This record gives sequence, C-alpha cells and structure tokens, in this order.
Amino acid sequence: MNNISISQFTNNIQDFIKQVIEQHTLLKITAQNGEDFIIISAKDWEQQQETLFVLQNSELMQQISESMATHTQNKGYTPNQEELNEILDI
Repeated sequence: MNNISISQFTNNIQDFIKQVIEQHTLLKITAQNGEDFIIISAKDWEQQQETLFVLQNSELMQQISESMATHTQNKGYTPNQEELNEILDI
C-alpha cells in the first residue's frame, strides 16, 4: 500500500485513481491534520466485503471445511457429463 500526503493526492488525483482501479492497490492518504484514510476501488471493496461475509458466517466456514476434507481425501462429488456441460456452458 502506498502512503502519500493529501497534497500529493489532490495534485495528481486522476493518476492515483487510475492506479487504484487498474492495479488493485490501496492508497493511504494522510490529511493535513495527521488523520489517514484509504482509497480503494469499488470492485476491490465489494470483494473484501464478500470475503468478510463468508469468514464471519460459521455455517459457510463449516461447509468449506467439510468440502476441503472430502477433497483432500479424494471423496468429493464428481459431476456427470451433463452437469459438466452445464457448468462449462456447453
């Protein structure tokens, strides 16, 4: 994460916004009063919110854990050809 001053940000706002969106980087900006804030793209923020939702949901985490256990034991569900075609949109 890059850390810049508010004056650097305001002088080059378009370049910094482009960087945040295209490179998926966070930008930490320090205001004149010493307070910091973060610039993040909407897409990255939404992805982080989805991740937090899953991590905070004990039922989903249990399902993931059980799926990982069956996968590592090679006992997971194997879709048939019709299901594979549907998944692959064939």
